[in-house]
Amino acid sequence: MSSKRRSFALLTPVLAALLVAGCASSPSSAPAGNASNLTLNYGQVSNSMAFFSVFIAEHEGYFAAEHLTVGPTPFTILGTGAKVAAALAGGSIDVGASVMTDAFNLAKAGRDPQVVAALVNAYYIDIVTGRNAHVAPASASLVEKAKSLKGLKIGITGPGSGTEALVTFLFKLAGLNPRTDATLVNLGGDSSAVVGALKTGRVDAVSYAQPLAQQAVISGIGSIYISPSRGDIPALAGAVQGVAFTNSAVLANKRQAIEAFVAGLTKAENLIHTAPATTLGALLKDYLPALTPAAVAAIIPLLQAEIPATPAISAQGYQAVADFHQASGLVANPPAMSSIVDSSLISAGIGMASP
Repeated sequence: MSSKRRSFALLTPVLAALLVAGCASSPSSAPAGNASNLTLNYGQVSNSMAFFSVFIAEHEGYFAAEHLTVGPTPFTILGTGAKVAAALAGGSIDVGASVMTDAFNLAKAGRDPQVVAALVNAYYIDIVTGRNAHVAPASASLVEKAKSLKGLKIGITGPGSGTEALVTFLFKLAGLNPRTDATLVNLGGDSSAVVGALKTGRVDAVSYAQPLAQQAVISGIGSIYISPSRGDIPALAGAVQGVAFTNSAVLANKRQAIEAFVAGLTKAENLIHTAPATTLGALLKDYLPALTPAAVAAIIPLLQAEIPATPAISAQGYQAVADFHQASGLVANPPAMSSIVDSSLISAGIGMASP
C-alpha cells in the first residue's frame, strides 16, 4: 500500500466527525479539540519549492500520524502573498505559507502574526533575464548588474511581495527607483503564466521563486542573473524567507493542531535531508508534474541546501531577513523575533516528532 493510501486509511475513521465539525464552526473560532480530531485550514502562495515539505507531510501521512487533517486537498493556492495574509486575517485559513515579507506586513498592520515554521533558509527568489534582455555580463559586480536592470519590464507576483522586495533592494543598491526606472508587471503566482510572459517578451526579466529559474534555463528561455541563494547577495546568506504563519487568535483555539502541523513538517524536512535522490525525485514529480527529468535533477540539490533540517528559526536567519527588509525600505522597523516567532510552539512540535 502506498504512503498516500496509508494516509487516507488513517483518516477514514474520523472523516465523518471532521465534516460535522467543519460545518459547525469557522476556522479561527473552532475549539482546539482533542488528539483524535485536529483540523487546520491551510493556504499557500504558490506551488514553489518552498512548500515542498508541506506537500510531503500530507502525501506521506505525517500530518495524519499526528491525528491532524490539513485541508483542503489539494492545498489552496492564493497567488500572491498579500492574498495569503488577507485570508489569514479574514479567518478563511488557519495557517498560511508564504514569505517573511507577508508576516512583516501583517505585523505592520497590527494583525499579530505568529511564525510557526521555517520552510526555506534562503532567499529563494531569483532574477531571471530573458534571451533578449540587454544587461551587464554575468561576471559584472552586483551593483553593475542591478544598474543594468534600469529600463526593463520586470515581472513580479504583485505589490508588497517578496518578489518586489528583491527588485526594490537591488534598485536601491544601484541608486535607482524601481517605480520610475523600470516597469514592474504584476504576473501573479501562476508559474506557467510567468514563463509565458518571459518567453514571449512581455517582460524582459522576472523576479520569481524557484524552481521557475531552473525551468527557464532548461527550456532555454532565460538565464539566472541574480540569485541570493547562490550567494550573489552575501547579506542574505541563511535568511529565513519561506515560512508558515498563523495569528494569536488561531493559536488560542488551535495550538495543539498547530503543534501537530509543526511535527508533520519536522518529519518531512528530515526526509528531504535523508531520503535517496530517487525518492525525492518521485515526490517532486508528484508535487510538480510538469517538471522534466532534467529540472528534477537540478532542483534536488537546491532542496537539500535550502530547506532546513527542522522548522526551527535561528536568531541569525531571522535577523538577516529583517535587515534585508529594512534595507529595501519595505519595513522601517522590523519586529523583534520574540514578538513574531513562537519559538516555544516550534520546539514543542519538533519534540512531538522525535522517535
